[in-house]
Amino acid sequence: MHYFGDPAIWLPFVFAALMGVSILIYVVLDGFDLGVGVLFPLAEDDEKDRMIASIGPFWDANETWLVLAVGLLLVAFPSAHGTILTALYLPVAIMLIGLILRGVAFEFRAKAPAPHKRLWNNAFFAGSLMTSLSQGFMLGMYVMGLEWTWLNVAFALLTAVFLTVGYSFIGATWVIHKTSEALQIKAVEWAKGGIWGLVLGIAAISLATPFVSARIFDKWFSWPEALYLAPLPILSAILVFWLWSMLRRMPHPEDRRSWQPFAAATALWVMAFGGMAYSFYPYVVPEQLTIYDAASAPESLFIILIGTCIVLPTIMGYTVLSYVIFRGKATELRYD
Repeated sequence: MHYFGDPAIWLPFVFAALMGVSILIYVVLDGFDLGVGVLFPLAEDDEKDRMIASIGPFWDANETWLVLAVGLLLVAFPSAHGTILTALYLPVAIMLIGLILRGVAFEFRAKAPAPHKRLWNNAFFAGSLMTSLSQGFMLGMYVMGLEWTWLNVAFALLTAVFLTVGYSFIGATWVIHKTSEALQIKAVEWAKGGIWGLVLGIAAISLATPFVSARIFDKWFSWPEALYLAPLPILSAILVFWLWSMLRRMPHPEDRRSWQPFAAATALWVMAFGGMAYSFYPYVVPEQLTIYDAASAPESLFIILIGTCIVLPTIMGYTVLSYVIFRGKATELRYD
């Protein structure tokens, strides 16, 4: 361990980075399939089958990133895991119920008798909505320091709505890429509406975060940090304008560039997440525990790192493989 300098410094940083990457990948990948579920009431029955088919090969693997992120939090920062999960026990429980409901509905809707299919479609929507709202609520409470006050809860409820709309937006861009004809045209309209919800959500969190603590305010608005960080909001604004311009012209003849809205939406999520990570570093529990205070012993972290170096490439490998194998337009999902 000593070949890399002080392990009490670089090991917590490495695990914080790994946890952050896992959360980011989860938000993008499971975000789009949650968004597809949230959009269910806007689609016809045959269109719902196509939407399910577009996420069928991926949704289960997408959730692996959440398991990895929470696992890293537990083993690398156990005290932070206890603090965060204790403060967010109720929304975490709602999220887990939503994920279970989604998984059951996903399987049963394709196998149940026709009269019961509508029930499972509604269950899939309900599970997606519960999961999205609870994750947005947890994000809002985390930003506000995990303190249960009326003001913080109100902000968290607002964040829950905005994150759900953001998920529906990236879900719509995924449907644009994976479908064609009438459903693709519908998805373009869904994305046109959802983009403004995503922008409002990012703006609300971006404006609220610096005022949560003087430390974060100084990180963003002191000189010359403000100059160095200026490209982040500027690039985000350019991406939003580009997305809106693309969506107004879609769909293109021969389905050209249908992947671009999803790619641009992903880039927007990455920049928003990067801004949050910069704001809260080095704290893993806002203004309470740094990654260095909450980290396990360096000897334990080094052993865990060896296992992570095996597990992480495996997860990345089968994730990439699934997206390569099932590339192209979604077809009807069948179990016979």
